[in-house]
Amino acid sequence: MSHIFHRHCQSALPTISHGRGAYLYDTRGKKYLDACGGAAVSNLGHDNAHVKQAIQRQIDDVPYAHTGFFTSQVAEDLATKIASLAPDSLNHVYFTSGGSEAVEAALKVTRQYFLEQGKPQKTQFIARHQSYHGNTLGALSVGGNHWRRDPFKAIMPSSHHINPCYPYRFQAQGESDDAYALRSASELEASILEIGAENVMAFVAEPIVGATSGAVVPSAGYFSQIRKICDRYDVLLILDEVMCGVGRSGRFFAFEYENIVPDIVTMAKGLGAGYQPIGATLVSSKIYDAIAQGSGFFQHGHTFMAHPMACAASLATINYIQDNDLITQVALVGQNLQEKLHDTLNHQSYIGEIRGRGLFIGLELVKDKESKQPHPASDQLAKKLKATAMDEGLMIYPMGGTIDGSQGNHILLAPPFIIDDHQSDEIVDKLNVTLQKVMRQLNKG
Repeated sequence: MSHIFHRHCQSALPTISHGRGAYLYDTRGKKYLDACGGAAVSNLGHDNAHVKQAIQRQIDDVPYAHTGFFTSQVAEDLATKIASLAPDSLNHVYFTSGGSEAVEAALKVTRQYFLEQGKPQKTQFIARHQSYHGNTLGALSVGGNHWRRDPFKAIMPSSHHINPCYPYRFQAQGESDDAYALRSASELEASILEIGAENVMAFVAEPIVGATSGAVVPSAGYFSQIRKICDRYDVLLILDEVMCGVGRSGRFFAFEYENIVPDIVTMAKGLGAGYQPIGATLVSSKIYDAIAQGSGFFQHGHTFMAHPMACAASLATINYIQDNDLITQVALVGQNLQEKLHDTLNHQSYIGEIRGRGLFIGLELVKDKESKQPHPASDQLAKKLKATAMDEGLMIYPMGGTIDGSQGNHILLAPPFIIDDHQSDEIVDKLNVTLQKVMRQLNKG
């Protein structure tokens, strides 16, 4: 009997033994190729000596000091590093222990910003359906995934949601990409006007939608329209890069593809490559200055914020990515992996779309390719795919409810940045076997 309160109370999980490169091994000796980074976390694989040595050096110096009493050089260096990689206006970093905390900090700093501005009536957030921003109550309230939200709606703050920019599902037949991007973005303006611009604080969105819809890339021009609308109505733009950031997309920040600069960016997961838990909320100078020159105190905090060991792991992670030009590698390997997936799988009737950027790739699965009809939820497709892939020695991130929280299925791939051509082939081959086995099982049923 396990005394751990596991995610699933009836789960019988293998026990992890060790990791080597892109592979994990359980205590029975079974080998798994990590094609999802756990949850887009392990971007350097599982035994990076550079990061482990940085953690060891930091623990030898000091493992922890409360930020109410001290700053640390490693936290200062990490903040400087992140700010140097961001546009000039994004120059202050608030460190947390993970993505949900980073989003909570973003929501709170937004509220305090408008209080400092003398606009206490601004209290409302707008986000998008089928988004995911974390599991703490504030982050969950702006998230748009109904399966995650519904049990806790009674105790969550209220928020507002518009449709995502999701071309595969929502772009009309014959509608140009530009027209769809404009139509999709215009939903934000309509929502702001309905709520009242004087009441709206911020719009929250993932530049590339991750867990809940499977690497949905926005139409070109969508976020530039979103930026204009936010500016027009004094609404902050918060971009959640917890999953798609830190090089995962083939750029350090995924928003770089959109030629915009947000007011706030949240980061986590790959920020520490899994070697330590860490998140960050990157804010613009206008937000920081409003607080610094106003009350002077951000009324928020966590015991383990800017934890020195976590900061050491993160700084070593970013330095390793830079020193080895891994972001260029991500773009090249990601393109190659997508091409292999297309060549091997795209002709199958159950593949609706293969999409993504860099090593952040989604495969949307359908029952009928022509009509895009999804499999019924009763098929439990995601559960079967995950179990079958594990049997094949492959870790993938499948999810149900792709379209609206209940309908649709996808697989998210987010392998380590260090995978080679042979491992790309292994991902495609094992995924192909997994899909064929599961689809045969469904067809027999």
